[in-house]
Amino acid sequence: MIEKSNKMESMPIKKLVMSMALPAMLSMSIQAMYNVVDSIYVSRISEEALTAVSLAFPLQLLIIALVVGTSVGVTSLIARKLGEKDRETASMAASHGYIISIIYSIMMAIIGVFFARNAVSLFTDDPQLVALTTQYISVIMTFSFGRLLAQAGISILQGTGDMIRPMKAMLLGAISNIILDPILIFGWFGVPAMGIRGAAIATVTGQILSFAFISLVIKNGRHEVDIKLRGFKPDKKVFKDIYVVALPGIIMQSLGSVMLTGLNIILIGFTPTAVAVLGVYFKLQSIITMPVFGLTQGYMPIMGYNYGAKNKRRMIDTLKFSLKIALAIMATGASIMILFPRPLLLMFDASEEMISIGKIALRSIAAGLPIAAMSITFSVTFQAMGKGYVSLIASFIRQIIFLLPVAVILSRIVGLNGVWFAFIIAEIAAFIIIGPWLMNDLRKTFRKWETDAEINN
Repeated sequence: MIEKSNKMESMPIKKLVMSMALPAMLSMSIQAMYNVVDSIYVSRISEEALTAVSLAFPLQLLIIALVVGTSVGVTSLIARKLGEKDRETASMAASHGYIISIIYSIMMAIIGVFFARNAVSLFTDDPQLVALTTQYISVIMTFSFGRLLAQAGISILQGTGDMIRPMKAMLLGAISNIILDPILIFGWFGVPAMGIRGAAIATVTGQILSFAFISLVIKNGRHEVDIKLRGFKPDKKVFKDIYVVALPGIIMQSLGSVMLTGLNIILIGFTPTAVAVLGVYFKLQSIITMPVFGLTQGYMPIMGYNYGAKNKRRMIDTLKFSLKIALAIMATGASIMILFPRPLLLMFDASEEMISIGKIALRSIAAGLPIAAMSITFSVTFQAMGKGYVSLIASFIRQIIFLLPVAVILSRIVGLNGVWFAFIIAEIAAFIIIGPWLMNDLRKTFRKWETDAEINN
């Protein structure tokens, strides 16, 4: 155990951040690629199928909300407790993380089996789109246990500073999905062609393989924490400490589902092609943002550990270095989307209508990505310190207070393009709030540590 802890409190920051972030960045990039490949294959079925996948995305975000929010809570608690040298509580956090994910899996399966079609009908009354979207999302939700339980194991290992084995698990799932997609969608090698349902089956199969791999690692490998599921006894304080960070994260991610649902309703009032364009944008954006989220997966345990250890200098150095990397990634990605929208859209077999709408959409939304890089890094900093509610407030302001209302107003004044312009306005508003808030919070925290140190001396 001590070797990992010493690494997070003594290894040079640049080397530490890169050693912990690069595996996650690589695996997240591969995951983004399989999301893009998945949509490229689906677009070869029809534009309606691509629109259906886009309509399903807000429902998928509910799963992602549970996955991301809870994993942040578990990772943050494990890292902070290891920083405080409290291995017992860190181990209890790991065990609770698994049990929570099992409960989530049961909930999602019930929704997938019994309520998927009703949920899809909220977005559109087009019979073809309802049928296609239901085929896709019912499989994704019913078999979401692979995603949820795999992430439970991944977040536990990441909280201890282990980034390599989580990377292998995510790579296994992503590569399996990429291989299975064309086989199941188009019916290669004698397999029946399953269309959009085949895309969903390929996705959940990859997730289940990730879960199988990470389960073997947890069962047979060496860890910083002890995971005990047999004879599990829930602890109210551990649950509370997880959800202090996790619940704001879950709600924050769920706001994305609300936001996308609202945007899809606005866009489909213009044309279903606009919904497909937004879906394509988010797939392309994921290639840019997923490496940044991978960066924050390595960044969070370092910040959480050193926050627990009250190490001001290492926290500041980690924040500055990680912020530079996030900005470089987002600025590069934004430049590519702004300069080359047509070739990017043609990867998805885009019609001329889709290209006409998409060129303005990609350029407008991508302009806000560098600002988003700073907001994401600041948000994760609050989560690492156990203050996830601040991230929730910033996300609520961005997506619900600004993005949706501004999109509605501008769509009526400017037309369809007004929806795309709303994104950058929302990014600026969120940054104006979370940036100064973090700086002020850090100043207060460091001042308190200095005062406590003087008293103790």
